[in-house]
Amino acid sequence: MTLKVLICGGGVAGPALAFWLARLGHRVVIVERFPVLRATGAQIDLRGQGIEAIKRMALVDAVRAKLVDEAGITIVDSKGKVKATILANKSGKGAQSLTSEYEIMRGDLVRIFYEATKDKVEYIFGKTVDSFTENDQGVVAYFSDGSSDTFDLLVGADGQGSHIRRNIQPPGAPDEYHQLGVHMAYWFVPQIETDSNMCKVYFSPGGRMIMSRSHNKTETQVYFLLMSDSKELRKIPKSSVEQQKHFWAEKFRDAGWQADRFIEGMNTTENWFCQNAVQIKTDTWHSGRVVLLGDAAHCPSPLTGLGTTSSLIGAYVLAGELSRSQTLPQAFQNYSMIMRPFIDEVQQVNIGWIRRVVPESPWTISLFQFIVGLACFLRIPQIISRFSDDGGGDWKLPDYPELHVDQDEYQ
Repeated sequence: MTLKVLICGGGVAGPALAFWLARLGHRVVIVERFPVLRATGAQIDLRGQGIEAIKRMALVDAVRAKLVDEAGITIVDSKGKVKATILANKSGKGAQSLTSEYEIMRGDLVRIFYEATKDKVEYIFGKTVDSFTENDQGVVAYFSDGSSDTFDLLVGADGQGSHIRRNIQPPGAPDEYHQLGVHMAYWFVPQIETDSNMCKVYFSPGGRMIMSRSHNKTETQVYFLLMSDSKELRKIPKSSVEQQKHFWAEKFRDAGWQADRFIEGMNTTENWFCQNAVQIKTDTWHSGRVVLLGDAAHCPSPLTGLGTTSSLIGAYVLAGELSRSQTLPQAFQNYSMIMRPFIDEVQQVNIGWIRRVVPESPWTISLFQFIVGLACFLRIPQIISRFSDDGGGDWKLPDYPELHVDQDEYQ
């Protein structure tokens, strides 16, 4: 049966699912709340099974053509002196290191998926689903412009703040937002001569971290990270951009290294984002004809580096189960059953370990730099990468022959 599918969210997860469903002959509509394709954002990476999912889409060459040239990560002190270096694992064997072999700007990945789907998928920008109901004919979506339409299937791929998820949670369900006590802001600044293809990480007393990485010859990304369990800080991302910038500038003004340069860059940046690092954990991934995908269902948090990977995996598995199941409830149940073990594994974030990585005092920072420097001198990170995996434990990406893509189809 050909399904009429509505996907809420035109980022990564939604178009990835649309890619597969359109190939299966389904009619797919994507609604995106932004007025144009939101091909912006910071640097993301692909790991393990996510890389395999891209290969099965026959889009690996398109992704490789847009990869960021990042050689690895260096830890620096307040004078910019390198204390430790962890290089990217580009051997093709074992796990990726802190820098993946597949580092790419979010906007480039969004554009790749859009180009691969735009001729077979209907994109509607500047529109949202305000509400929905179900009847014998399907799920009726009521849109922000006053219109409505009936679909066989509604997919919530609308991110960690998912409106669709809120509407399918049962009464009394636990709060799906799991706070990690980590707060982040990132933006772009003009590149200077000392910026390179090495990601640089600097730790400052007070549970603060600064990271910079250059994705092209003119811009450098800046990340400020702050460890705090303060409930007040959770409100910062909901304040105005001006208030957000003021907060981060005041918190990092005495941080050292290149903090002054990066704070000055806040004033002119056209790329600004502020968030609390959270995980989304819910027992309800589907209800009736509605199903959740990507961060809307199971955001693992930016700290894992597996958000994009889990979204791509989820899109592939959901499409595969829809292709081989007799009913939607059966497809949704199989999707959940297959994906849960992987998500449970990648969401195991050790907050205590993170707090040790972002030390509070100058003494613990010096000790941390010494330990990591010694480990790098002994090549321990390379050994760990060589004999470990990228997350998900022994979980293997299922094979759906019905989703097979000819490798030269998108050349």
